[in-house]
Amino acid sequence: MRVLVALGGNAMTGPDGSARPEDQVAAATRATESVAALVAAGVDVVLTHGNGPQVGNLLVKNALAAHVVPPVPLDWCGAQTQATLGFVLVGALEAALARHDVRRPVAALVTRTLVDGDDPGFDHPTKPVGRYLPADQARVLIEHGETWQDRGEKGWRRVVASPEPLEVLDAPAAAALMAAGYVVVANGGGGIPVVRAADGTVSGVEAVIDKDLGAALLGRTVAADVLVIGTDVPHAVLDHGTADARDLHTVTVAKLRGHAADGQFAAGSMGPKVEAACRFVEAGGDRAVITDLDHLVPAAHGGAGTVVVPNP
Repeated sequence: MRVLVALGGNAMTGPDGSARPEDQVAAATRATESVAALVAAGVDVVLTHGNGPQVGNLLVKNALAAHVVPPVPLDWCGAQTQATLGFVLVGALEAALARHDVRRPVAALVTRTLVDGDDPGFDHPTKPVGRYLPADQARVLIEHGETWQDRGEKGWRRVVASPEPLEVLDAPAAAALMAAGYVVVANGGGGIPVVRAADGTVSGVEAVIDKDLGAALLGRTVAADVLVIGTDVPHAVLDHGTADARDLHTVTVAKLRGHAADGQFAAGSMGPKVEAACRFVEAGGDRAVITDLDHLVPAAHGGAGTVVVPNP
């Protein structure tokens, strides 16, 4: 069985959201313990991860240094955080595998994901990134070509395109590593967004790809049987925050899409995870599971979390 484990951004920060280097290393150590347990149980694991807090940190540095050096573009931010988090996860997973007495090589792959240069998101960017800034600080970044919106009392916030992921360009490299016996970390943050020109060359673009949708695409590309989306709650919840709140256990794609159409899942949190789970199963996956890191091992076998299965 091949399982793609998608670690949410919370899995790479401290419990309070802190993202100091030592916090990220400690978080990776916790997260990879469950991943190593899966590998020790004989599961073929591919690992991907979020990078929102880390990209956010780079954007803060962009803002603070904009008077001195040009801001780093978003595709570079994605590449830098993929490499850094890949380095951290490889070290943590190697140590966790050693504790389980498992000898498997681990590798991280900086991964590009193709998007459509004509995606409507580029003309009308809506995805907020980074922190709020006062108007005078935002103006400096606008002069560097960024799009910022006035959000009232909170200040100004940058918005960017979040195009649909179409193809994981470096999936063949990931597949070759897996065939050679490696546990692979790939496509972090949904992949570095790139577009293809008429002559076939590719180049990065200022955008962010939803990490959960990127995980679903990677999962089917590398023929994973199961997608496990690790987050900070054990289940998706219906009527969240009300007296009628209830956990979702096993659910068909059709039923889950119906709940989504009824507005059950927030667009900025559970919504993308639900959509990714549905897409993965619709594309031929055996099942997708949404759960917390403590339940990764039983979730891979369908015994924990919100388990999304094909329609009968």
